[in-house]
Amino acid sequence: MAEPAGFRRVSEELVHEGYVWHVARATYEAPDGRPFERDIVRSPGAVGVVPLVFDTEGNASVVLVTQYRPPYEEVVIEIPAGMRDIEGEDTAEVARRELIEEAGLEASSLELIAETYPSPGMTDSVMSIYLATGCTVVPTDRQGPEEDFMELMHVPLDEALAMIDRGEIRDAKTITGLLITQRRLQAADG
Repeated sequence: MAEPAGFRRVSEELVHEGYVWHVARATYEAPDGRPFERDIVRSPGAVGVVPLVFDTEGNASVVLVTQYRPPYEEVVIEIPAGMRDIEGEDTAEVARRELIEEAGLEASSLELIAETYPSPGMTDSVMSIYLATGCTVVPTDRQGPEEDFMELMHVPLDEALAMIDRGEIRDAKTITGLLITQRRLQAADG
């Protein structure tokens, strides 16, 4: 983690307390002593999971979901994901839970492949991204109207990467997870 280079938080006031997110107004001091304010969304973080499956010939595919996202008022193609909304729950457990809830898959192996800052100018959220392998089908346990209407997509990894290039996949965690997965598979093929 990079040092704050002389920046200092002076104070913070809770402006809104929501179910998962809280909004704070914080006052900071720049290295030259100038004060400034920022609104910050405080978040417990989230987890995304790239479910990687192989056909009998060894071709890699991923399981994606389509989910309505109210802030954009559109259906977004994503990897299964969810908030860390159970206090103290380990990110790997969140990944397992979300994979079952949304995709109806249980992984025999989960590997943390990235931790990203999804929007560092406005939130302290950290997105933990896992690679799930050895997936078997189990019943889903969808939560809420958006998940009730989500659809699964089984997509060859190469096609999912082409969907990024065509602008069909725009979700940052999904792009990150798919590109890292591709790099890992390429490195393994040597």
